[in-house]
Amino acid sequence: MNISDLICLLTIAEERSISKAAKKLFMAQSSLSQSLQEIESELGSRLFVRTSTGVRLTPAGEQMIAYAEHALVDYRQVRNQIQDMEELKAGKVEFGVSTFRGSYLIPKVLRLFKKKYPNIQVEITEANSMELEQHLIAGQIDLALIVLPLMKLKSDVKVWLKDEVCLAVSSDHPVLEYAKETEKNGKMYQYVDLEDAVEFEYVLSGYDTVLGNIARNEFKKREIKPKVYNANLTAFFAASMARSGLGMAFTYASCKENYEDVTYLSIGREGIYLDLALAFPPDGYRSKAARALEACFLSSEFLKE
Repeated sequence: MNISDLICLLTIAEERSISKAAKKLFMAQSSLSQSLQEIESELGSRLFVRTSTGVRLTPAGEQMIAYAEHALVDYRQVRNQIQDMEELKAGKVEFGVSTFRGSYLIPKVLRLFKKKYPNIQVEITEANSMELEQHLIAGQIDLALIVLPLMKLKSDVKVWLKDEVCLAVSSDHPVLEYAKETEKNGKMYQYVDLEDAVEFEYVLSGYDTVLGNIARNEFKKREIKPKVYNANLTAFFAASMARSGLGMAFTYASCKENYEDVTYLSIGREGIYLDLALAFPPDGYRSKAARALEACFLSSEFLKE
């Protein structure tokens, strides 16, 4: 059994489906099924029970997954220490970020990093902030951009950017009749009070996402029962729906798109803000490559991009 086998087992356990795991691993389902059969044959025990909805771990499988998690953490730490001997001339950083935010913020950082360290590979894991915390705790990634406050992670973080949660609406949406203006840092912004928008529909992200949580908490705080057109969309899909006039969507100011058919509104006069932070695994080895990527995030060169 090798490292690739352990990664396959962990992915099947995480996805609870061989077909979903195969897709995530860029493998044919038949190849992954065969690999699993060979591993189970080598161990002499079934690790997963096939069900109508996917797979679940057997007691032997739970024990094997616990071993795999610890083994991969140890492997990555040793790998990072060995790569550090190359003094940033080679190596790899496993970096975590949400798909929505990553598509807007990360390419500029990676361009700067690649310019400085052309032989270091950055492998990206896309997941929401709550999942990324778990990946850091498990030692599966070296660095992540997450939203504060922390939910599970117990480690130091570096605040990188203050982001605003705002509403994306189509430019002809009737809610704009209720929009007001306020000044922030010498610029004029439009905002709307959620109480003034109770008659309009929303498209929301899921409960297990930061945006989905923020939206529902704001409604609860104001004792508002929103009209919801869809309630479990990705942030990107929700914003696209809003552009088309199919409801209002919560989004991030850092992910604004400059289209003529969309308007962004602050929520309330004071707005709603959150901190984006760079986080490392707790008590883990911080490789030189991971620290170099962190430095690119924090550098003045990036801020001028």
